[in-house]
Amino acid sequence: MGIAENIEILRSRIALAAQKANRKPEEITLLAAVKSIPLPAVLEALAAGITVIGENRIQEAQGRYQNIKEQFPQVKRHFIGHLQTNKVKLALEMFDCIESVDSYHLAEEIRKHAAKPIEIFIEVNTSGESSKFGVAPEKAQEFIDQISGLPNLRVAGLMTVGDGTRECFKKLKQLRDKAKIADLKLSMGMSHDFALAIEEGSDIIRVGTGIFGTRGGY
Repeated sequence: MGIAENIEILRSRIALAAQKANRKPEEITLLAAVKSIPLPAVLEALAAGITVIGENRIQEAQGRYQNIKEQFPQVKRHFIGHLQTNKVKLALEMFDCIESVDSYHLAEEIRKHAAKPIEIFIEVNTSGESSKFGVAPEKAQEFIDQISGLPNLRVAGLMTVGDGTRECFKKLKQLRDKAKIADLKLSMGMSHDFALAIEEGSDIIRVGTGIFGTRGGY
């Protein structure tokens, strides 16, 4: 089955999950996670209607940035991996949104290099796993308060990887509902758990395998 067919199936599954949660499918953004995916496959997904891509690696993104920009100038780019502070300047040149801000040091570095307002999401470690990045849930509101006033940073949402359980998604939604910033988006849910995430209020789902198949195939 090809990439376009996979996307069509995903759209149907998104619609079913949205219907179950009394939501509209158009409220949910399907972000294509393109880590380790060759450029031709990424371009195929964009030609099939994907409008947002998520990159995990700065160097990999650099290698295809210009090509994608020339062929699909309207595509939005989100950085969804762990961002090192020494790569911030490069990230700001390529991305419309950085979804993985998890420290004041990183936020301050983004502020320092941002020539114009940039959307950011705060990454929250809702599962509490030491192997995952993110602000602890109990410190999330304090962190939002700390960085929301920084120039050229617009806190646009919260992001989590979670552990595939509904509880992690509920936790992020609760944090969003308690936050003092209007219209915060939720980025949560991947290929294996996006239906649960949509039911719990996700606005952006980050799907790689569901679109491109297993990365070993490349």
